Amino acid sequence: MYATGKYSSRGPALIPRMKTKHRIYYIALFSVVLLGLIATGMFQFWPHSIESSAEWTLEKGSVHDAPLIRLPASSPIPERGDLSCRMHTCFDVYRCGYNPKNKIKVYIYALQRFVDEFGVPISSTGLSREYNDLLSAISDSDFYTDDVTRACLFIPSIDVLNQNSLRIRETAQALAMLPRWDKGMNHLLFNMLPGGPPDYNTALDVPRDRALLAGGGFSTWTYRQGYDVSIPVYSPLSADVVLPERQPGPRHYFILSSQTAIHREYRAELERLKEENGEALLLLDKCSNLSQGAASARKRCYKGQVYDYPQILQESSFCVVLRGARLGQAALSDVLQAGCVPVILADSYILPFSEVLDWKRASVVIPEEKLSEMYTILKSIPHRQVEEMQRQARWFWEAYFSSMKAIGLTTLQIINDRIYPYAARTYEQWNNPPVVKWSSVNSPLFLPLIPPRAPGFTAVVLTYDRIESLFRVITEISKVPSLAKLLIVWNNQNKSPPEESLWPKVGVPLKVVRTKENKLSNRFFPYDEIETESVLAIDDDIIMLTSDELQFGYEYFNYLYTYKMPGDIKNWVDAHMNCEDIAMNFLVANITGKAPIKVTPRKKFKCPECTAIDGLSLDQTHMVERSECINKFASVFGTMPLKVVEHRADPVLYKDDFPEKLKSFPNIGSL
Repeated sequence: MYATGKYSSRGPALIPRMKTKHRIYYIALFSVVLLGLIATGMFQFWPHSIESSAEWTLEKGSVHDAPLIRLPASSPIPERGDLSCRMHTCFDVYRCGYNPKNKIKVYIYALQRFVDEFGVPISSTGLSREYNDLLSAISDSDFYTDDVTRACLFIPSIDVLNQNSLRIRETAQALAMLPRWDKGMNHLLFNMLPGGPPDYNTALDVPRDRALLAGGGFSTWTYRQGYDVSIPVYSPLSADVVLPERQPGPRHYFILSSQTAIHREYRAELERLKEENGEALLLLDKCSNLSQGAASARKRCYKGQVYDYPQILQESSFCVVLRGARLGQAALSDVLQAGCVPVILADSYILPFSEVLDWKRASVVIPEEKLSEMYTILKSIPHRQVEEMQRQARWFWEAYFSSMKAIGLTTLQIINDRIYPYAARTYEQWNNPPVVKWSSVNSPLFLPLIPPRAPGFTAVVLTYDRIESLFRVITEISKVPSLAKLLIVWNNQNKSPPEESLWPKVGVPLKVVRTKENKLSNRFFPYDEIETESVLAIDDDIIMLTSDELQFGYEYFNYLYTYKMPGDIKNWVDAHMNCEDIAMNFLVANITGKAPIKVTPRKKFKCPECTAIDGLSLDQTHMVERSECINKFASVFGTMPLKVVEHRADPVLYKDDFPEKLKSFPNIGSL
């Protein structure tokens, strides 16, 4: 018996066919799912920003529209503050995470109005204009995020810039109520006027747990090195008064004091200095014959004569900045804006942004007990250095003091550099003003980014007719392992160089170039024979250097010296037969903004065979001219590019008591 089955023209009906209405349902469902997947993919790959474009501003968060938060009397109070906090103990760097742009993300809390249980505000002034400007600047910067989950640093919208306006306990309770407070971890507070009468503490008195403090009056006792940030006290005059930049140079007054609320002992000492030095010192005070108000704040007086402030600051070379009730003084900002060199007398004061700024280049710091010696100390500073300090002072103000934006973003950059040290700004980036550019010289890295035609260095020896000394120099240099070629610049047009058979036998190519004129600048000409990046320019009388000393201490600026040296410096050098080495140092320092690398010195550096007849440097007028050429070159460059160097590079084991065979450079002369 065979089982019967239903057949159709399509074959056996092994699977029941789906009803039409069910088929339509599943097709519609599949279409919806497919469209959803497509939309999701487009959202993932379509260019967009995760962060909202909304920015924190007072207009978008008006104080009157902000929610009111009532603080119960029993609200918790943070701890006083841990003086032992450092970035590795009180800051969670893991919140910052990996960031390809090496930028921390900063979240600003929404604006709220905090009052106590009786409805009294925690601050008598609310949100100040300065703090609003600060928060608005941060919200406009690359640091800002409105995504709290991505934030590395949190900034409260509670204004603590001026402690005088705060109720200490209630402000601390408000901080503790912030949703991400977590004992202040990764929170940053800005304060410029700390402490209060009678002791005026040098740090904010509000208990703040582990929060970082950007403070405007730190002392060495309250500043947590590498954790807190010392910031300037902002001067409102920065926004209200425009002082045009003034060229550095001598001013009408040598020293000027313009602060009005200084201690009577300091004022008595300043008056004594005034009596001793007369018109060189101008001692100003507040004007007693003017009515109090905004106008009187911009006036200073001396014996009935009225001066405009801060304009008068531009008439002095040095301006005194004395401590008042607080260490940090807004007068410092006014002085810097005027391009006047601040003379700071405030013992234990942590100068603003001193973590990154080199204040020795822009100010003079004198202990308070040496106020009586101030005039003598300042008179000992060379005029050229004073001009450089005036220029640096003005640049510090423009870059770091001129606005709340500059202060806030500088603070964040310092913290950013701590978290991403491998991408931190260098000393030069923090401290060097924009370099004076010459025509057609755009970058110190003018060489092509290709390997040199030859490794090692080329020794360029300038000579005239000291044959024996020249041959000794050649013999010693030829022992240096990194030497690639010897180039002898024969600077004597009246005498031919020795025959080829008389020259020392060396293991590298030796080429003699005869010049058309006897010029010192010939040593820096970019000869075609130079195929290495590094060049050693040396005279024919430097016979005391050993091969180890040369190997240890060996940039290529000959092209710039020959073709791009500003003004008539090269002609001056050739005419006076002097200062070509100083001119090259001016050139390199101005282009790179860096000091030279000082290497192992010798006390004895003499040429025993040189006489007064054949030695330029033995002429009595030689050293006098070298002093003159420094002034000449500085005037041509329009600045003093030479840098002070306090570092010296010695070989490893140089003076250690080790066997000579263990030292890489055993043949370096003793001091």
